[in-house]
Amino acid sequence: MTLEERIENSKTSIFKAVFPNTTNHYDTLFGGTAMHLMDEVAFITATRFSRQIMVTVSSDRIDFKKPIPAGTIIELIGKVSHVGNTSLKVNVEIYIEQMYAEGRELAVHGDFTFVAIDENKKPVQVIK
Repeated sequence: MTLEERIENSKTSIFKAVFPNTTNHYDTLFGGTAMHLMDEVAFITATRFSRQIMVTVSSDRIDFKKPIPAGTIIELIGKVSHVGNTSLKVNVEIYIEQMYAEGRELAVHGDFTFVAIDENKKPVQVIK
């Protein structure tokens, strides 16, 4: 399998409904909840790419472009954007969709770096 095919096959998409128990006093999704969901999608993407034990080592930059209101649907999309020897980078985007209207908007995007490790927690090659 080529690197491009591996990247495409590991692309991960998850949908969530934004309910009131995940929102702040402005009735929008907590930033920390968004980051939690993004790290989870990034982890799944990294693991699907490498099929090895992967750990988050950094979140480089997370940009909150639009607030995410309660009562919307969000889609989180993770895609590998860079592959190194023992690490890889995953870009995650969150899109907002209104429940009862067409269209979607990019709300948040960020990058997460992962390292492949062995059973002794030592870095190993991302691609075997």
